[in-house]
Amino acid sequence: QVQLVESGGGLVQAGGSLRLSCAASGRAFSRTIMGWFRQAPGKEREFVAAISWSGANTAYADSVKGRFTISRDNAKNTVFLQMNSLKPEDTAVYYCAAALRGGSIPWRSVAYDYWGQGTQVTVSS
Repeated sequence: QVQLVESGGGLVQAGGSLRLSCAASGRAFSRTIMGWFRQAPGKEREFVAAISWSGANTAYADSVKGRFTISRDNAKNTVFLQMNSLKPEDTAVYYCAAALRGGSIPWRSVAYDYWGQGTQVTVSS
């Protein structure tokens, strides 16, 4: 069992930055692939970014590539999403997710086993 708690969301103007955190507890955090997804009102949940258990491999959605950076601190059981140059279209509830697997980083939400409760990010124009 893995428990995930996100924090760091809020209201920011376009062009601004936010840093999301996801604190994990439970089983071995360092052996999980960690991902961030987001869901805007009326839209499906979409992949944002993910990171391998070692941190050596990352993956990003095209819409955030070059603006968002995912990282993790296995000693603190925490994964981060640094979001820069935010746009109004980044407005969504952001979810942290954990995949109890190795291998390639999955993009599909069904591949992730545990989810946080979400944190709201609102970008004003």
